[in-house]
Amino acid sequence: MATNRTFTMIKPDAVENRHTGAILEKINAAGFRIVAMKKTQMTKRDAETFYGVHSERPFFGELVEFMTRGPIIAAILEKDNAVEDFRTLIGATNPAEAAEGTIRQLYATSIGENAVHGSDSDENAAIEGAFHFSGREMF
Repeated sequence: MATNRTFTMIKPDAVENRHTGAILEKINAAGFRIVAMKKTQMTKRDAETFYGVHSERPFFGELVEFMTRGPIIAAILEKDNAVEDFRTLIGATNPAEAAEGTIRQLYATSIGENAVHGSDSDENAAIEGAFHFSGREMF
């Protein structure tokens, strides 16, 4: 069953490159409502936990290092069909394969530094949102 919320992070590369405002503008223009948002920095333990599903993959250490190198913008977004619509908005993981005008095509520099995270399912959106936000932080 599709829900109307998804989770996103603007990753350290996009924050460092000052793309936060442009990315948020694209999110708003696509009809998403931001119900929670904060600038924070993940600890090594946070990143290892959040990306635990990838712990056996060869890129896990590099992913943890990347995600902890600087601040992120974490947000919960709301819109009908939120997960699928947001995945379309951000584009393919590899920016070279991302559709024209998608966030990753515009702002990502590589597969590893791909500007934004978007939940891949309704279940993961709920889990990931709860990882970063308490109930009293969502409006």
